[in-house]
Amino acid sequence: MNIFLMLLAFLFMGTYYMLSGPSLHRETHTVEYAITQADLRGIAECTAAVHNASIRGGEFDDQCVSENGITSLFVCLNKSLDVTDCNASTGRRPVFSYIVTATSPIPMDQYNNMMEIMDKYYSDAGTFGIFSDGTIASGGTASRRIVPRGVITKMELTAGQLVYMTQYEIPDADIEFTDPESADISCPGGTIKTYRFGRWQCVTHNMKSDCGGDMIWNSTLYECVPDESRKPLCASKQTAVIVDDVWECIDPFPEQSCATNMISRLNYETLEWECVPDPAATVDTKKCAAATRGVVYGGIGATLRVSAASSCTDCERMIIDSETCASACVPDPAKINLPACYPGTISECSGPSRAFYFGFTNASAATGVDALKNAYIPIDKSHSQNRRFNCMDCGAGEIDSARSVPPYTAICK
Repeated sequence: MNIFLMLLAFLFMGTYYMLSGPSLHRETHTVEYAITQADLRGIAECTAAVHNASIRGGEFDDQCVSENGITSLFVCLNKSLDVTDCNASTGRRPVFSYIVTATSPIPMDQYNNMMEIMDKYYSDAGTFGIFSDGTIASGGTASRRIVPRGVITKMELTAGQLVYMTQYEIPDADIEFTDPESADISCPGGTIKTYRFGRWQCVTHNMKSDCGGDMIWNSTLYECVPDESRKPLCASKQTAVIVDDVWECIDPFPEQSCATNMISRLNYETLEWECVPDPAATVDTKKCAAATRGVVYGGIGATLRVSAASSCTDCERMIIDSETCASACVPDPAKINLPACYPGTISECSGPSRAFYFGFTNASAATGVDALKNAYIPIDKSHSQNRRFNCMDCGAGEIDSARSVPPYTAICK
């Protein structure tokens, strides 16, 4: 009898342990979590489908829309962030326009689960998340997105709603053009037929787009003229001239003859030739008795051909490799106040939208500058290759401080 009772007690305890064991609880918890995640993901997918349909001008009709109380509206605001009419043809174009889609409030105990859905499947949506305290908390972002008060008022948003908000641009109203009622005309050569001021007229062909190289359109002379802003500052014994619509530094033939160890050089302030000491005749007392001059070439658009015997410009200084005795010309920021290096007012080239840069002829010309070892050297149409200092004006934009190294390089954002 005692043995029978012991067996019965053993079976009872074993069955109780199996039914209440941690592995079974873990399986039950995993199933409940998966069901909750699937339901919340369904709400998010339905909201995104309704929002995308509104963007395309359509409508998403599904049972999930009514079950979750999903609504989508076009909300337009004026500069005071108050709700205004979205019709652009009224003459009062709205400043901000949004497509906003919202659901019914989600239970507070499901916030974390919904944020997991946002972070996993909609991390790049930006303005898709749970509304709370006037902001949208979306997945994958550390900061909250503020919702304008006009949108909150129009949509009657409350805490816990899943909100998807997208800003869009209202297209301009269609303009109807009518055919001219005046008679057609025939224009002579060199002119084109244009309809303006209610009638056909013959106007001179605009050759502005035909200017190439370093030429620029002159609206007074109606012809292409050399662009002085791209005129290079040439080295000793050279002067800048236009050759095939491109500035080039050439060796002139001045009438002035200079004494021994002197060379003729053009003074850019007086535009007269003068005799100056020959840099090549200077005795080098350092390790390198004779330096090998580097040859500088320019790209198409501002060609510079500097001979091996040429010295640096007034805006540059020469550096010599003590091992190879090779020399190179690098910009000298200390000479930026010289009129030949920068003719403008130095104090005006400052602020967040302006900075100095040097007109490198190519990227290799900046090899000897330590500050530019890992920097990008822009060689393009917006950056002059004139071997002197220039002011980059970004206008309404800003100077990219991360990529710019003033006064050597300046790049707009």
